[in-house]
Amino acid sequence: MTNHWVDIKNADVILVMGGNAAEAHPCGFKWVTEAKAHRKAKLIVVDPRFTRTASVADYYAQLRTGTDIVFLGGVINYLLTNDKIQHEYVKNYTDMSFIVREDFSFTDGLYSGYNAEKRSYDKSSWDYERGDDGFAKVDPTLQNPRCVYQLMKQHYARYTPEQVEKICGTPKEKFLHVCEMLASTAVPGRAGTVLYALGWTHHSVGSQIIRTGAMVQLLLGNIGIAGGGMNALRGHSNIQGLTDLGLMSNLLPGYMTLPMEAEQDFDAYITKRATQPLRPNQLSYWRNYRAFHVSFMKSWWGDNATAENNFGFDYLPKLDKSYDMLQVFELMSQGKMTGYIAQGFNPLAAAPNKAKIGASLAKLKWLVIMDPLATETSEFWKNFGEFNDVDTASIQTEVFRLPTTCFAEERGSLVSSSRVLQWHWQGSDGPGESKSDLEIMSGLWLRIRDAYRKDGGKYPDPIVKMSWPYANPENPTPEEIAMEYNGKALADVTDPTDKTKVLAKKGEQLASFAQLRDDGSTASGCWIFCGSWTQAGNQMGRRDNSDPTGIGNTLNWAWAWPANRRILYNRASCDVSGKPFDPTRKLIAWNGKTWSGADIPDFKADEPPENGMNPFIMNPEGVARFFSRDGLVEGPFPEHYEPFETPLGYNPLHPENKAVVSNPAARVFPNDRAAFGTHENFPHTATTYRLTEHFHYWTKHAHLNAIIQPQQFVEIGEDLAKEVGVVAGDRIKVSSNRGHVIAVALVTKRIKTLTIEGKKVQTVGLPLHWGFKGLTHPGYLVNTLTPSVGDGNSQTPEFKSFLVKVEKA
Repeated sequence: MTNHWVDIKNADVILVMGGNAAEAHPCGFKWVTEAKAHRKAKLIVVDPRFTRTASVADYYAQLRTGTDIVFLGGVINYLLTNDKIQHEYVKNYTDMSFIVREDFSFTDGLYSGYNAEKRSYDKSSWDYERGDDGFAKVDPTLQNPRCVYQLMKQHYARYTPEQVEKICGTPKEKFLHVCEMLASTAVPGRAGTVLYALGWTHHSVGSQIIRTGAMVQLLLGNIGIAGGGMNALRGHSNIQGLTDLGLMSNLLPGYMTLPMEAEQDFDAYITKRATQPLRPNQLSYWRNYRAFHVSFMKSWWGDNATAENNFGFDYLPKLDKSYDMLQVFELMSQGKMTGYIAQGFNPLAAAPNKAKIGASLAKLKWLVIMDPLATETSEFWKNFGEFNDVDTASIQTEVFRLPTTCFAEERGSLVSSSRVLQWHWQGSDGPGESKSDLEIMSGLWLRIRDAYRKDGGKYPDPIVKMSWPYANPENPTPEEIAMEYNGKALADVTDPTDKTKVLAKKGEQLASFAQLRDDGSTASGCWIFCGSWTQAGNQMGRRDNSDPTGIGNTLNWAWAWPANRRILYNRASCDVSGKPFDPTRKLIAWNGKTWSGADIPDFKADEPPENGMNPFIMNPEGVARFFSRDGLVEGPFPEHYEPFETPLGYNPLHPENKAVVSNPAARVFPNDRAAFGTHENFPHTATTYRLTEHFHYWTKHAHLNAIIQPQQFVEIGEDLAKEVGVVAGDRIKVSSNRGHVIAVALVTKRIKTLTIEGKKVQTVGLPLHWGFKGLTHPGYLVNTLTPSVGDGNSQTPEFKSFLVKVEKA
């Protein structure tokens, strides 16, 4: 979230799209009701289903799943065509005036640099023109045909209301009404926020959907202001922490990245990431990448991270490719990965194409499950009849269950959607012989290190030289880990402008990431968490909810990254002179000497506005990007591509080009293509979703939850029910090209038939909480139906749009 949960109360217009906040985030949704009650805010819901969120919305519009970019691209076209944009914001705080290289092009669905054989782009043409001074060229008049403004107008001119109706199925008048409501926030006195969740991320173009939404918000001037923002609603409490701490295969903590195989040179690795300013007087805060990285290496290898080994860079693995979830199970299926640890993860239920996942697990030599509960994955090798029909005798995988404690049996920090780190305290001891994840991982680590010390290996140094400075090596405390993430001074840290001024003495906790140094004198396990446990103590444990400004930031409640800032890019809430666009929702302002107010400035606190430094300090341009010059793999502007299982069989925006039916740069393995279904055989579009009464796959183990939602069901519209000859309560079979599920039919008015390109398209809703373990009635795993294909940037599977066939069981 660029903003935070409480800040939703400051919004005048709230768009929920790609999510169902009332049902999936019921506690956080109270701030939507606050905005409606006290600001008379208008709630818009755009969703394939009429959800519980839609039931309390001021306006609801249905669309076909997988067509969000068409809808949002249509909003962009409407805002530009009708001049409904926040001009002062867009002119000063975005790249609209930047001139793009002459060799950049877009032709029939493909950008310049596409390699069809590799299914990827050479992005070298996706850049700005540069002057002799190295800075990007700009045209403040916005008349240059190569400036971002003109290119974007041209790109989205195709996204007309008529095209939205034809492709999304949303009636033109409904679409235009949503546009008008959103456009009402393009003035300084109004604010609009966007709330989204897995309904946007679970697509083969998920990252680009989110970017399109962000572009809408930038046009409206809604990023960096109170009541604005792009706000991702996380599925559970520590998903934000997972990404913050770099638990994806190519990441390091703090959104730093692992070097690739070709990046053996440390200085070149840093230079590539420590981007320099592209315009005069800009900050480009990633210039500090070396300080962040060296401090992180010191936290891992301590005294063994020295200048001679590039502060531990030499110890880091250099990736030949991404080892994301899809890649891991592809390697298993090929017999190239023979051991796997599933920690707090139930891949048989959560990864796409259950048949492939089960077959892959069956090829392992060993599988370790760390989980409080018996999961479908821990018992994948057992035959549960129709729900998991396997030949147990043929599966040679040795499975080890290591029961862990759960969150209520532990203490430590959780990171919410709002980027707020909150310390929680242990409620009870774990049952039986369960152990915390910390204790289990520590035990494994120490035994691995002992084995390397005893027997050696091809390159033991990264293992045997790892720092492990905990009082009890077998079981480090959460407090020790939290202090390590924050970081400490390994030598006296002085003020760069006054070496006699000591900011932190040797051995002290650091106060903020501004104190990190690139010479090995500081250590920090996650630079964005620096400030969460300072010399003054545990900032995450604070519980002062006072709110003197009334804006809802409560700066003394816990601690938010970065720097306890509650609203990112908050400099953009003021005009170029430093005056708030909306004084009634003031976040910060320039008082003649410093930036101050109800939040921590996302900016140099003493930087005078007349110097011209812009708000988006992580970008070398200093401004927000409509043209993603080095970002996402599909192209600088989001473009609509059909889901890999499309009910049409072609891309309506490029009907003659078969190469761009679906995302040409998506994550898909050749062996998985044969498992894709076609609209001729599977005529209905399906999407997965969650219920309030269950929490993912956990609560089917709880008696009360099993009572209130005991049995698997599938939601279909009345029209489809008549078509296949079923009524509510009948059992229906839902099949894809990968398998089938049988469940009770919930016939509902909440899903309507859509007309797409003159063709009827039916939508099927699939709640995902059931399986063959737990106290509910046994059910099928819904990922039996889902295809193995992912977003090319995040590798997130396409769970929200695929093809099925519905028939009476």
